Amino acid sequence: MKYSYEFEIKYQEVDGKKKLRLFNLENYLLEVAGTVADELGFGISKLHPMGLTWILTRLSVEMYELPTHCEKVCFETWIESNAHMLSTRDFRIYKCTKDNVQGTKDESWVLIGQCKSVWAVLDLKKREIANIFDDPMFEGCVDGEVLDIPRVRMTTIPEPTGVMPHKVVYSDIDYNGHCNSCRYLQAMTDAYLPDYYGKKVRLDINYSKEAMLGETLQTYYLVTGDGVQYQQKNDAGETSCSGKLSIGDF
Repeated sequence: MKYSYEFEIKYQEVDGKKKLRLFNLENYLLEVAGTVADELGFGISKLHPMGLTWILTRLSVEMYELPTHCEKVCFETWIESNAHMLSTRDFRIYKCTKDNVQGTKDESWVLIGQCKSVWAVLDLKKREIANIFDDPMFEGCVDGEVLDIPRVRMTTIPEPTGVMPHKVVYSDIDYNGHCNSCRYLQAMTDAYLPDYYGKKVRLDINYSKEAMLGETLQTYYLVTGDGVQYQQKNDAGETSCSGKLSIGDF
């Protein structure tokens, strides 16, 4: 089964060129995923009393066009699979166009992007991944359609182009007690953002180790011929998050 949710892009979500910021796009994806999980009976409101929560482990987004201020956007989503302690949720992203045809408005939706996200359930006390997909509450929720977005493998950055520190502060922390997923991407794009306006954009993020309040993430970035690669390390030198922003054909 598939679910659809419509939003209008707000002015505080766009950048200086009136395009939706990438981390605000991710926020919409997380909001939609959470809403569907709640409607199906295994969202945060169900898991938190059990000492559990959802965490995002991997995200791949392909955008053919970024929406602008006041545009209406529709997120279609479904659960591809729940297996091997991971839940795969896919998205198609549309924008609404209105054409004046003989004095009437014909409303149509145009595909502007797609996304594959991978989730796990975290035990809040142990801070470990829990396998609960055999629970009856997950029965009948899988749509099964596989979205064709090849996985991009992340590599380390031996000689970065530059580095920018980001201290995890109050506004970064979510209700799971760690840095919100979108904040990693915000720190990445604040460190370096190539010119991608008017071009196709692919974003890949892997979340490896949660960052906590007071930690400092060092965002290392490497400018490449087709975009930029990111690697964020915590105070212990461990990779907390890695990402890649590719521009052009994919």
